Amino acid sequence: MLDIRIIRETPDEVKAALATVGVEASEVDDVLALDEKRRSLIGEVEKLRNERATASKRIGKMSPEEREPLVAEMRALGDKIAELEKDMATAEEAFESAMLQLPNIPHPDVPVGPDESDNVVVREVGDEAIFDFEPQPHWDLGEKLGIIDFERGVKVSGSRFYILCGQGARLQRALINWMLDLHTSEHGYSELYPPVMVREECLVGTGNLPKFGDNLYRDVEEDFWFVPTAEVPVTNFYRDEIFEADQLPRYHVAYTPCFRREKMSAGRDVRGIKRGHQFDKVEMVKFVRPESSDQELLRLLDDAEDVCRRLGLRHRVVQMCTGDLSFVAAMKYDVEVWAPGCGEWLEVSSCSNFRDFQARRARIRYRPEPRAKPDLVHTLNGSGLALPRIVIAVLETFQQADGSVRVPEVLRPYMGGAETIA
Repeated sequence: MLDIRIIRETPDEVKAALATVGVEASEVDDVLALDEKRRSLIGEVEKLRNERATASKRIGKMSPEEREPLVAEMRALGDKIAELEKDMATAEEAFESAMLQLPNIPHPDVPVGPDESDNVVVREVGDEAIFDFEPQPHWDLGEKLGIIDFERGVKVSGSRFYILCGQGARLQRALINWMLDLHTSEHGYSELYPPVMVREECLVGTGNLPKFGDNLYRDVEEDFWFVPTAEVPVTNFYRDEIFEADQLPRYHVAYTPCFRREKMSAGRDVRGIKRGHQFDKVEMVKFVRPESSDQELLRLLDDAEDVCRRLGLRHRVVQMCTGDLSFVAAMKYDVEVWAPGCGEWLEVSSCSNFRDFQARRARIRYRPEPRAKPDLVHTLNGSGLALPRIVIAVLETFQQADGSVRVPEVLRPYMGGAETIA
């Protein structure tokens, strides 16, 4: 959530910044009008409450005869206050709702552009794999090796589901365990294993609700929502808490299954395991002091890239332009791996700096100095990395002429020493 004080004090600058992410100026004007209305009602209610308090003191000093007309007047005043309080609550709710619809303001260093065509490729790392045969896409490789069963996945759960079998399931598990070990032992993250069902307020805190409720799965009888990413429970781990200055920065990594409806991609990428309603992900989340968050984003990005480097995967880093930022991100870099069988770049991590946008929603603060007034932390997150796309890249990059797949060296201890999947 944005700071209403910034919107009040610099409305033109806010409108110009939000225009780059597709927000109409009228939406900002609506927020300002609702803010003015609620503040006016708050002022009126406070004025009448003060009148009532002053009159109550006078009543206590009056005789019964003098008191009666003033008591009647105070009853009427109380009724008026009650009505205004209802109006105030309605105005406050409308204001909060409008504020929750405004996206984050882009970082000044984000390139301006209307859509993904204006994203900037920052760097490409690694050489393209050279084959002396026609490389196969993972859907053919997986079926021939008996490690991906599409038919039974659809039989069990419907379209966009599949079942990993044997060494395919073990490869997925190996990647998860190795990535968790890498981030905890070498990158400085502390591991959490959070619930994958959360309360609605947790999704509001991270910016998934109310804007994107249609893409989420939920329990219809209770206030349980299935997480679209571990970012949600891990960020809310500290909801309503205050860090002391020496407790920051704080880094966490978590593995969870993730659930998304994929409504936005209907009809796209229907072959293979690239898009599904359920997938696994290792997620990195940071809580940092505001002055360090830009540098922390670069470190987060390097931690994500390190997974690609150690696996030996060709990858690239893409900076999102304003028109392709997420709702909550002030700045975002994607890490994409090359899948030579599919012949395309696959996003395996989005590394984002949210600044204080999430922290304001989730009320996560810190004291800059002992006994100082609390201020909002900055939060960041990025996948480290996302499956099954990293599985796709491994299968397609390290496939061999006989249809087998060479196991990356870092994964072999997690694969029981296996050097190939055959």
